[in-house]
Amino acid sequence: MHPEDKYFQSLTQAELWRRYCGFLDFSVEEFMAVQEQLLLDQLERVRNSPLGQQIMGGRKPASVAEFRSQVPLTTYDDYEPYLSERREDVLACTPALWCHSSGRMGRFKWFPHSAEFMERVNKSCLSALTLACTREKGRVNFGPGFKFLLVLPPAPYTSGCLFDTFAQHFTFQAMPPQDGGKDLPFQQRVAAGFQTALRDGVDVIGAIASVLVKMGEQFEEQTRSMKLSPSMLHPAIVSRLVRARLGAWREGRPMLPRDLWPSRAIATGGVDTAIYKQAIERYWGSEPYEFYTCAEGFLVAIQGWNKKGLYFLPDIAFYEFIPADEVERWQADTSYQPATVLYDELEEGKLYEVVITQLYGMPLLRYRMKDLIRITGLSDPETGVRLPQMQFQRRVGETIDLAALARIDERTLWQALAESGLRVVDWCALKEYDGAQTYLRLFAELKDDESPETVAALVDEQLKRIDVDYRDIESYLGLQPIRVGL
Repeated sequence: MHPEDKYFQSLTQAELWRRYCGFLDFSVEEFMAVQEQLLLDQLERVRNSPLGQQIMGGRKPASVAEFRSQVPLTTYDDYEPYLSERREDVLACTPALWCHSSGRMGRFKWFPHSAEFMERVNKSCLSALTLACTREKGRVNFGPGFKFLLVLPPAPYTSGCLFDTFAQHFTFQAMPPQDGGKDLPFQQRVAAGFQTALRDGVDVIGAIASVLVKMGEQFEEQTRSMKLSPSMLHPAIVSRLVRARLGAWREGRPMLPRDLWPSRAIATGGVDTAIYKQAIERYWGSEPYEFYTCAEGFLVAIQGWNKKGLYFLPDIAFYEFIPADEVERWQADTSYQPATVLYDELEEGKLYEVVITQLYGMPLLRYRMKDLIRITGLSDPETGVRLPQMQFQRRVGETIDLAALARIDERTLWQALAESGLRVVDWCALKEYDGAQTYLRLFAELKDDESPETVAALVDEQLKRIDVDYRDIESYLGLQPIRVGL
Protein backbone atom coordinates (compact mmCIF):
# COMPACT_ATOMS: atom_id res chain seq x y z
CA MET A 1 0.00 0.00 0.00
CA HIS A 2 1.27 3.45 -0.93
CA PRO A 3 1.05 6.44 1.47
CA GLU A 4 -2.08 8.08 0.01
CA ASP A 5 -4.00 4.81 -0.48
CA LYS A 6 -4.97 4.58 3.18
CA TYR A 7 -7.03 7.77 3.05
CA PHE A 8 -9.35 6.18 0.47
CA GLN A 9 -10.02 3.41 2.99
CA SER A 10 -10.37 5.50 6.14
CA LEU A 11 -11.98 8.78 5.02
CA THR A 12 -15.50 9.52 3.85
CA GLN A 13 -16.21 11.12 0.48
CA ALA A 14 -16.61 14.51 2.17
CA GLU A 15 -13.31 14.12 4.02
CA LEU A 16 -11.46 13.05 0.87
CA TRP A 17 -12.83 16.08 -0.96
CA ARG A 18 -11.64 18.41 1.81
CA ARG A 19 -8.22 16.79 1.79
CA TYR A 20 -7.65 17.20 -1.94
CA CYS A 21 -9.96 20.02 -3.03
CA GLY A 22 -10.59 22.01 0.14
CA PHE A 23 -8.55 24.94 -1.20
CA LEU A 24 -11.44 25.70 -3.56
CA ASP A 25 -13.44 26.80 -0.51
CA PHE A 26 -10.79 29.41 0.39
CA SER A 27 -11.41 33.11 0.22
CA VAL A 28 -8.69 35.22 -1.38
CA GLU A 29 -7.66 36.31 2.14
CA GLU A 30 -7.27 32.69 3.25
CA PHE A 31 -5.27 31.90 0.11
CA MET A 32 -2.96 34.83 0.85
CA ALA A 33 -2.50 33.75 4.47
CA VAL A 34 -1.19 30.36 3.28
CA GLN A 35 1.06 32.11 0.77
CA GLU A 36 2.59 34.44 3.35
CA GLN A 37 3.20 31.69 5.89
CA LEU A 38 4.95 29.47 3.33
CA LEU A 39 7.06 32.33 1.96
CA LEU A 40 8.36 33.29 5.41
CA ASP A 41 9.23 29.64 6.07
CA GLN A 42 11.03 29.52 2.72
CA LEU A 43 13.10 32.63 3.49
CA GLU A 44 14.17 31.12 6.80
CA ARG A 45 15.33 27.97 5.01
CA VAL A 46 17.31 29.50 2.14
CA ARG A 47 18.80 32.67 3.64
CA ASN A 48 22.03 30.97 4.79
CA SER A 49 22.59 28.77 1.72
CA PRO A 50 25.33 29.91 -0.69
CA LEU A 51 22.89 30.38 -3.58
CA GLY A 52 20.27 32.02 -1.38
CA GLN A 53 22.83 34.52 -0.06
CA GLN A 54 23.98 35.31 -3.58
CA ILE A 55 20.46 35.92 -4.94
CA MET A 56 19.37 37.95 -1.91
CA GLY A 57 22.65 39.88 -1.76
CA GLY A 58 23.19 38.92 1.88
CA ARG A 59 19.89 40.54 2.89
CA LYS A 60 17.49 38.77 5.25
CA PRO A 61 13.97 40.00 4.52
CA ALA A 62 11.51 39.26 7.31
CA SER A 63 8.21 40.03 5.57
CA VAL A 64 6.54 39.78 2.20
CA ALA A 65 6.99 43.50 1.64
CA GLU A 66 10.70 43.40 2.50
CA PHE A 67 11.21 40.38 0.25
CA ARG A 68 9.63 42.15 -2.73
CA SER A 69 11.53 45.38 -2.17
CA GLN A 70 14.94 43.91 -1.35
CA VAL A 71 15.24 40.90 -3.67
CA PRO A 72 15.39 41.54 -7.43
CA LEU A 73 13.44 39.59 -10.01
CA THR A 74 15.50 36.70 -11.38
CA THR A 75 15.76 34.56 -14.52
CA TYR A 76 17.39 31.20 -15.21
CA ASP A 77 20.63 32.98 -16.11
CA ASP A 78 21.03 33.90 -12.43
CA TYR A 79 21.06 30.21 -11.47
CA GLU A 80 22.42 28.55 -14.62
CA PRO A 81 26.09 28.14 -13.54
CA TYR A 82 24.93 26.05 -10.57
CA LEU A 83 21.75 24.33 -11.74
CA SER A 84 23.06 23.30 -15.16
CA GLU A 85 25.76 21.30 -13.32
CA ARG A 86 23.23 20.14 -10.69
CA ARG A 87 25.32 21.46 -7.85
CA GLU A 88 23.70 20.46 -4.60
CA ASP A 89 26.37 22.04 -2.37
CA VAL A 90 24.93 25.54 -3.04
CA LEU A 91 21.36 24.58 -2.08
CA ALA A 92 19.64 24.86 1.28
CA CYS A 93 18.79 21.14 1.30
CA THR A 94 19.47 18.05 -0.75
CA PRO A 95 16.86 17.65 -3.50
CA ALA A 96 14.88 14.44 -3.93
CA LEU A 97 15.11 14.73 -7.71
CA TRP A 98 16.16 16.90 -10.64
CA CYS A 99 13.98 17.41 -13.70
CA HIS A 100 14.44 19.45 -16.85
CA SER A 101 12.30 21.48 -19.21
CA SER A 102 11.45 20.39 -22.75
CA GLY A 103 14.33 22.53 -23.99
CA ARG A 104 14.60 25.76 -25.99
CA MET A 105 17.42 27.06 -28.15
CA GLY A 106 19.13 23.66 -27.95
CA ARG A 107 19.48 23.47 -24.16
CA PHE A 108 17.61 22.06 -21.19
CA LYS A 109 16.95 23.93 -17.97
CA TRP A 110 17.50 21.80 -14.87
CA PHE A 111 15.59 22.31 -11.62
CA PRO A 112 15.89 20.63 -8.19
CA HIS A 113 12.89 19.64 -6.06
CA SER A 114 12.88 18.70 -2.40
CA ALA A 115 11.16 15.65 -0.88
CA GLU A 116 8.77 17.91 1.04
CA PHE A 117 7.80 19.73 -2.14
CA MET A 118 7.18 16.46 -3.96
CA GLU A 119 4.82 15.41 -1.13
CA ARG A 120 2.75 18.50 -1.94
CA VAL A 121 2.93 17.79 -5.66
CA ASN A 122 1.66 14.25 -5.20
CA LYS A 123 -1.27 15.54 -3.17
CA SER A 124 -1.93 18.08 -5.95
CA CYS A 125 -1.99 15.24 -8.50
CA LEU A 126 -4.80 13.69 -6.48
CA SER A 127 -6.53 17.09 -6.40
CA ALA A 128 -6.40 17.23 -10.19
CA LEU A 129 -7.58 13.63 -10.61
CA THR A 130 -10.46 14.18 -8.20
CA LEU A 131 -11.63 17.23 -10.13
CA ALA A 132 -10.99 15.69 -13.56
CA CYS A 133 -13.16 12.65 -12.76
CA THR A 134 -16.25 14.52 -11.57
CA ARG A 135 -18.78 17.16 -12.54
CA GLU A 136 -20.14 17.41 -9.01
CA LYS A 137 -18.66 19.12 -5.96
CA GLY A 138 -17.86 16.68 -3.18
CA ARG A 139 -17.87 13.55 -5.34
CA VAL A 140 -14.73 11.39 -5.63
CA ASN A 141 -15.07 9.01 -8.58
CA PHE A 142 -11.79 7.07 -8.51
CA GLY A 143 -9.59 5.21 -6.07
CA PRO A 144 -6.38 3.17 -5.74
CA GLY A 145 -5.78 0.80 -8.63
CA PHE A 146 -7.33 2.96 -11.36
CA LYS A 147 -6.04 2.35 -14.89
CA PHE A 148 -3.93 5.23 -16.20
CA LEU A 149 -2.95 5.42 -19.89
CA LEU A 150 0.06 7.76 -20.16
CA VAL A 151 1.10 9.28 -23.50
CA LEU A 152 3.83 11.52 -22.09
CA PRO A 153 7.65 11.85 -22.24
CA PRO A 154 9.59 9.91 -19.54
CA ALA A 155 11.85 11.26 -16.77
CA PRO A 156 13.85 13.44 -16.51
CA TYR A 157 11.22 15.43 -18.46
CA THR A 158 8.80 17.08 -16.07
CA SER A 159 5.87 14.81 -16.93
CA GLY A 160 7.94 11.67 -16.44
CA CYS A 161 9.30 12.84 -13.09
CA LEU A 162 5.81 13.81 -11.98
CA PHE A 163 4.27 10.42 -12.65
CA ASP A 164 7.28 8.42 -11.43
CA THR A 165 7.07 10.04 -8.02
CA PHE A 166 3.26 9.90 -8.00
CA ALA A 167 3.50 6.13 -8.52
CA GLN A 168 5.42 5.91 -5.23
CA HIS A 169 2.60 7.64 -3.34
CA PHE A 170 -0.59 6.25 -4.88
CA THR A 171 -1.45 2.90 -6.45
CA PHE A 172 -2.46 2.91 -10.10
CA GLN A 173 -2.02 0.63 -13.11
CA ALA A 174 0.24 2.49 -15.51
CA MET A 175 -0.09 1.81 -19.23
CA PRO A 176 2.52 1.00 -20.38
CA PRO A 177 3.97 -0.47 -17.14
CA GLN A 178 6.56 1.89 -15.70
CA ASP A 179 9.17 -0.79 -15.14
CA GLY A 180 8.93 -2.17 -18.68
CA GLY A 181 8.36 0.84 -20.91
CA LYS A 182 10.96 3.42 -19.93
CA ASP A 183 13.66 2.25 -22.33
CA LEU A 184 11.37 1.99 -25.37
CA PRO A 185 11.25 4.74 -28.02
CA PHE A 186 8.24 7.01 -27.57
CA GLN A 187 6.16 5.49 -30.39
CA GLN A 188 6.75 1.95 -29.17
CA ARG A 189 5.91 2.95 -25.60
CA VAL A 190 2.64 4.51 -26.74
CA ALA A 191 1.80 1.39 -28.77
CA ALA A 192 2.51 -0.82 -25.73
CA GLY A 193 0.23 1.35 -23.59
CA PHE A 194 -2.64 1.10 -26.04
CA GLN A 195 -2.16 -2.66 -26.37
CA THR A 196 -2.56 -3.02 -22.60
CA ALA A 197 -5.55 -0.67 -22.63
CA LEU A 198 -7.20 -2.76 -25.35
CA ARG A 199 -7.12 -5.75 -23.03
CA ASP A 200 -7.80 -4.12 -19.65
CA GLY A 201 -9.68 -0.90 -20.45
CA VAL A 202 -8.73 2.54 -19.14
CA ASP A 203 -10.04 4.98 -16.52
CA VAL A 204 -7.90 8.09 -17.08
CA ILE A 205 -5.81 9.23 -20.05
CA GLY A 206 -2.89 11.63 -19.59
CA ALA A 207 -1.53 13.25 -22.76
CA ILE A 208 -0.68 16.47 -24.59
CA ALA A 209 -3.75 17.89 -26.35
CA SER A 210 -2.30 18.12 -29.87
CA VAL A 211 -0.95 14.55 -29.59
CA LEU A 212 -4.42 13.26 -28.64
CA VAL A 213 -6.00 14.93 -31.66
CA LYS A 214 -3.34 13.65 -34.05
CA MET A 215 -3.71 10.14 -32.65
CA GLY A 216 -7.48 10.39 -33.04
CA GLU A 217 -7.15 11.43 -36.68
CA GLN A 218 -4.73 8.59 -37.41
CA PHE A 219 -6.95 6.08 -35.63
CA GLU A 220 -10.02 7.15 -37.64
CA GLU A 221 -8.14 6.69 -40.92
CA GLN A 222 -6.51 3.39 -40.00
CA THR A 223 -9.60 1.66 -38.61
CA ARG A 224 -11.31 1.83 -41.99
CA SER A 225 -8.99 -1.01 -43.07
CA MET A 226 -7.80 -2.37 -39.71
CA LYS A 227 -6.82 -6.05 -39.56
CA LEU A 228 -6.31 -8.12 -36.44
CA SER A 229 -2.68 -8.93 -35.63
CA PRO A 230 -1.73 -12.04 -33.60
CA SER A 231 -1.20 -9.87 -30.49
CA MET A 232 -4.84 -8.71 -30.72
CA LEU A 233 -6.40 -12.19 -30.55
CA HIS A 234 -6.75 -12.11 -26.75
CA PRO A 235 -10.44 -12.77 -25.87
CA ALA A 236 -10.79 -9.49 -23.97
CA ILE A 237 -9.36 -7.53 -26.90
CA VAL A 238 -11.57 -9.25 -29.47
CA SER A 239 -14.63 -8.63 -27.30
CA ARG A 240 -13.76 -4.95 -26.91
CA LEU A 241 -13.18 -4.55 -30.65
CA VAL A 242 -16.51 -6.21 -31.52
CA ARG A 243 -18.45 -3.96 -29.11
CA ALA A 244 -16.67 -0.87 -30.45
CA ARG A 245 -17.36 -1.82 -34.08
CA LEU A 246 -21.03 -2.42 -33.39
CA GLY A 247 -21.41 0.87 -31.52
CA ALA A 248 -19.82 2.85 -34.36
CA TRP A 249 -21.85 0.93 -36.99
CA ARG A 250 -25.14 1.76 -35.24
CA GLU A 251 -24.24 5.46 -35.39
CA GLY A 252 -23.15 5.22 -39.03
CA ARG A 253 -19.57 6.41 -38.53
CA PRO A 254 -16.01 5.05 -38.40
CA MET A 255 -14.80 3.52 -35.16
CA LEU A 256 -13.14 6.12 -32.90
CA PRO A 257 -10.85 5.81 -29.86
CA ARG A 258 -13.80 6.57 -27.55
CA ASP A 259 -15.46 3.34 -28.69
CA LEU A 260 -12.51 1.28 -27.48
CA TRP A 261 -11.40 3.32 -24.49
CA PRO A 262 -14.31 5.09 -22.75
CA SER A 263 -12.64 6.92 -19.87
CA ARG A 264 -13.64 8.86 -16.76
CA ALA A 265 -11.24 11.68 -17.51
CA ILE A 266 -8.67 13.01 -19.96
CA ALA A 267 -5.98 15.07 -18.23
CA THR A 268 -4.03 17.27 -20.60
CA GLY A 269 -2.01 20.45 -20.94
CA GLY A 270 -0.60 22.70 -23.64
CA VAL A 271 -1.44 26.08 -25.14
CA ASP A 272 -3.78 24.37 -27.60
CA THR A 273 -5.95 22.45 -25.09
CA ALA A 274 -8.93 24.81 -25.20
CA ILE A 275 -8.67 25.03 -28.99
CA TYR A 276 -8.79 21.26 -29.43
CA LYS A 277 -11.47 20.70 -26.82
CA GLN A 278 -14.22 19.71 -29.28
CA ALA A 279 -11.92 17.47 -31.32
CA ILE A 280 -10.72 15.67 -28.18
CA GLU A 281 -14.32 15.10 -27.06
CA ARG A 282 -15.23 13.74 -30.49
CA TYR A 283 -12.34 11.31 -30.70
CA TRP A 284 -11.95 10.32 -27.04
CA GLY A 285 -15.43 10.83 -25.59
CA SER A 286 -14.56 13.01 -22.58
CA GLU A 287 -14.12 16.74 -22.12
CA PRO A 288 -10.39 17.40 -21.54
CA TYR A 289 -9.32 18.49 -18.07
CA GLU A 290 -6.65 21.18 -18.28
CA PHE A 291 -3.76 22.03 -15.98
CA TYR A 292 -0.80 24.44 -16.01
CA THR A 293 2.47 22.63 -15.42
CA CYS A 294 6.16 23.53 -15.68
CA ALA A 295 9.57 22.15 -14.72
CA GLU A 296 9.99 24.88 -12.09
CA GLY A 297 6.80 24.10 -10.14
CA PHE A 298 5.29 20.92 -11.58
CA LEU A 299 1.52 21.32 -11.08
CA VAL A 300 0.91 25.05 -10.61
CA ALA A 301 -2.77 25.53 -11.54
CA ILE A 302 -5.71 23.20 -12.23
CA GLN A 303 -9.32 23.46 -13.35
CA GLY A 304 -12.31 23.12 -11.05
CA TRP A 305 -14.99 20.46 -11.38
CA ASN A 306 -16.86 22.41 -14.08
CA LYS A 307 -13.77 22.23 -16.35
CA LYS A 308 -13.51 25.99 -17.00
CA GLY A 309 -10.87 28.42 -15.69
CA LEU A 310 -7.71 27.30 -13.87
CA TYR A 311 -7.01 27.97 -10.19
CA PHE A 312 -3.53 28.44 -8.71
CA LEU A 313 -2.62 25.94 -5.99
CA PRO A 314 -1.78 27.82 -2.78
CA ASP A 315 1.00 25.55 -1.45
CA ILE A 316 3.06 24.89 -4.59
CA ALA A 317 4.83 28.27 -4.95
CA PHE A 318 4.59 31.88 -3.82
CA TYR A 319 3.10 33.90 -6.67
CA GLU A 320 3.66 37.40 -7.98
CA PHE A 321 2.44 38.83 -11.26
CA ILE A 322 3.92 41.41 -13.64
CA PRO A 323 1.18 43.43 -15.40
CA ALA A 324 1.42 43.39 -19.21
CA ASP A 325 2.27 47.11 -19.44
CA GLU A 326 5.22 46.55 -17.10
CA VAL A 327 6.38 43.65 -19.28
CA GLU A 328 6.26 45.96 -22.30
CA ARG A 329 8.34 48.59 -20.50
CA TRP A 330 10.93 45.91 -19.72
CA GLN A 331 10.93 44.75 -23.35
CA ALA A 332 11.72 48.31 -24.45
CA ASP A 333 14.46 48.66 -21.80
CA THR A 334 15.76 45.41 -20.30
CA SER A 335 17.52 47.30 -17.49
CA TYR A 336 14.08 48.27 -16.17
CA GLN A 337 12.90 46.34 -13.09
CA PRO A 338 9.16 45.64 -13.57
CA ALA A 339 6.73 46.12 -10.71
CA THR A 340 4.67 43.16 -9.54
CA VAL A 341 1.28 42.68 -7.92
CA LEU A 342 0.17 39.94 -5.56
CA TYR A 343 -2.59 37.37 -5.92
CA ASP A 344 -5.11 39.56 -4.10
CA GLU A 345 -4.42 42.47 -6.48
CA LEU A 346 -5.25 40.68 -9.75
CA GLU A 347 -7.81 42.32 -12.06
CA GLU A 348 -10.26 40.55 -14.31
CA GLY A 349 -9.46 40.57 -18.04
CA LYS A 350 -5.84 41.66 -17.63
CA LEU A 351 -2.67 39.93 -18.80
CA TYR A 352 0.15 39.14 -16.37
CA GLU A 353 3.53 37.42 -16.47
CA VAL A 354 3.80 34.77 -13.74
CA VAL A 355 6.61 35.10 -11.18
CA ILE A 356 7.19 32.29 -8.69
CA THR A 357 9.27 31.73 -5.59
CA GLN A 358 9.90 28.07 -4.89
CA LEU A 359 9.02 26.76 -1.45
CA TYR A 360 10.33 24.01 0.86
CA GLY A 361 13.99 24.98 0.60
CA MET A 362 14.50 25.09 -3.17
CA PRO A 363 16.45 27.97 -4.77
CA LEU A 364 14.27 29.94 -7.21
CA LEU A 365 13.39 33.36 -5.76
CA ARG A 366 11.16 35.87 -7.58
CA TYR A 367 11.74 33.84 -10.73
CA ARG A 368 10.24 35.11 -13.98
CA MET A 369 8.45 32.28 -15.75
CA LYS A 370 8.04 34.29 -18.99
CA ASP A 371 4.50 32.86 -19.22
CA LEU A 372 1.67 35.31 -19.82
CA ILE A 373 -1.74 34.44 -18.38
CA ARG A 374 -5.11 36.16 -18.59
CA ILE A 375 -7.35 36.49 -15.54
CA THR A 376 -10.73 35.36 -16.86
CA GLY A 377 -12.66 35.98 -13.64
CA LEU A 378 -12.18 36.88 -9.98
CA SER A 379 -14.66 34.21 -8.90
CA ASP A 380 -16.99 31.64 -10.45
CA PRO A 381 -20.72 32.19 -9.74
CA GLU A 382 -21.51 28.80 -11.31
CA THR A 383 -19.55 26.83 -8.69
CA GLY A 384 -19.34 29.36 -5.87
CA VAL A 385 -15.52 29.32 -5.90
CA ARG A 386 -14.25 32.71 -4.71
CA LEU A 387 -10.76 32.57 -6.21
CA PRO A 388 -9.42 34.14 -9.44
CA GLN A 389 -9.50 32.00 -12.57
CA MET A 390 -6.82 32.15 -15.22
CA GLN A 391 -6.01 30.92 -18.71
CA PHE A 392 -2.54 30.50 -20.21
CA GLN A 393 -2.11 32.96 -23.08
CA ARG A 394 1.43 32.86 -24.48
CA ARG A 395 5.14 33.17 -23.76
CA VAL A 396 6.60 36.66 -23.31
CA GLY A 397 7.86 37.99 -26.64
CA GLU A 398 6.18 35.28 -28.71
CA THR A 399 3.87 37.50 -30.72
CA ILE A 400 3.85 38.78 -34.28
CA ASP A 401 3.29 42.53 -34.38
CA LEU A 402 1.43 43.62 -37.52
CA ALA A 403 1.75 47.31 -38.37
CA ALA A 404 1.50 48.19 -34.65
CA LEU A 405 -2.23 47.45 -34.95
CA ALA A 406 -2.46 43.83 -33.82
CA ARG A 407 -0.32 41.32 -31.95
CA ILE A 408 -0.98 37.74 -32.95
CA ASP A 409 0.14 35.02 -30.53
CA GLU A 410 0.39 31.25 -30.84
CA ARG A 411 -2.91 30.58 -29.09
CA THR A 412 -4.81 32.90 -31.45
CA LEU A 413 -3.28 31.25 -34.52
CA TRP A 414 -4.04 27.77 -33.15
CA GLN A 415 -7.66 28.79 -32.71
CA ALA A 416 -7.94 30.38 -36.17
CA LEU A 417 -6.54 27.25 -37.82
CA ALA A 418 -8.69 24.91 -35.74
CA GLU A 419 -11.86 26.82 -36.63
CA SER A 420 -11.01 27.37 -40.30
CA GLY A 421 -12.09 23.87 -41.33
CA LEU A 422 -8.61 23.12 -42.68
CA ARG A 423 -7.10 19.74 -41.81
CA VAL A 424 -3.66 20.84 -40.63
CA VAL A 425 -0.81 18.38 -40.03
CA ASP A 426 1.69 20.98 -38.80
CA TRP A 427 2.38 24.69 -39.10
CA CYS A 428 4.68 27.55 -38.16
CA ALA A 429 4.45 31.31 -38.57
CA LEU A 430 6.82 34.28 -38.67
CA LYS A 431 6.85 37.99 -39.33
CA GLU A 432 7.86 39.01 -42.86
CA TYR A 433 8.67 42.40 -44.38
CA ASP A 434 7.89 43.58 -47.90
CA GLY A 435 9.36 47.05 -48.11
CA ALA A 436 7.81 49.01 -45.24
CA GLN A 437 4.83 46.65 -44.90
CA THR A 438 4.70 43.75 -42.42
CA TYR A 439 2.98 40.43 -43.09
CA LEU A 440 2.30 37.22 -41.21
CA ARG A 441 3.90 34.39 -43.17
CA LEU A 442 2.19 31.08 -42.42
CA PHE A 443 3.79 27.79 -43.47
CA ALA A 444 1.35 24.89 -43.24
CA GLU A 445 1.28 21.20 -44.09
CA LEU A 446 -2.28 20.14 -44.95
CA LYS A 447 -3.95 16.77 -45.43
CA ASP A 448 -5.99 18.10 -48.35
CA ASP A 449 -5.03 20.01 -51.49
CA GLU A 450 -5.76 23.71 -51.00
CA SER A 451 -4.34 26.77 -52.71
CA PRO A 452 -2.31 29.29 -50.68
CA GLU A 453 -4.95 31.91 -51.50
CA THR A 454 -7.76 29.76 -50.08
CA VAL A 455 -5.81 29.03 -46.88
CA ALA A 456 -4.94 32.72 -46.45
CA ALA A 457 -8.59 33.73 -46.90
CA LEU A 458 -9.88 31.15 -44.42
CA VAL A 459 -7.31 32.03 -41.74
CA ASP A 460 -7.87 35.76 -42.32
CA GLU A 461 -11.61 35.26 -41.88
CA GLN A 462 -11.17 33.46 -38.55
CA LEU A 463 -8.60 35.96 -37.23
CA LYS A 464 -11.04 38.81 -37.95
CA ARG A 465 -13.65 36.97 -35.92
CA ILE A 466 -11.33 36.14 -33.01
CA ASP A 467 -9.15 39.26 -32.71
CA VAL A 468 -10.75 42.71 -32.69
CA ASP A 469 -7.45 44.50 -33.35
CA TYR A 470 -6.63 42.28 -36.32
CA ARG A 471 -10.04 43.10 -37.78
CA ASP A 472 -8.99 46.75 -38.11
CA ILE A 473 -5.91 46.11 -40.28
CA GLU A 474 -7.76 45.81 -43.56
CA SER A 475 -9.86 48.93 -42.95
CA TYR A 476 -6.80 50.99 -41.96
CA LEU A 477 -4.27 49.69 -44.50
CA GLY A 478 -6.45 48.24 -47.23
CA LEU A 479 -4.66 44.89 -47.29
CA GLN A 480 -4.96 41.32 -46.07
CA PRO A 481 -1.76 40.63 -44.08
CA ILE A 482 -1.64 36.80 -44.37
CA ARG A 483 0.76 35.12 -46.78
CA VAL A 484 0.82 31.34 -46.99
CA GLY A 485 3.43 28.78 -48.00
CA LEU A 486 2.37 25.15 -48.40
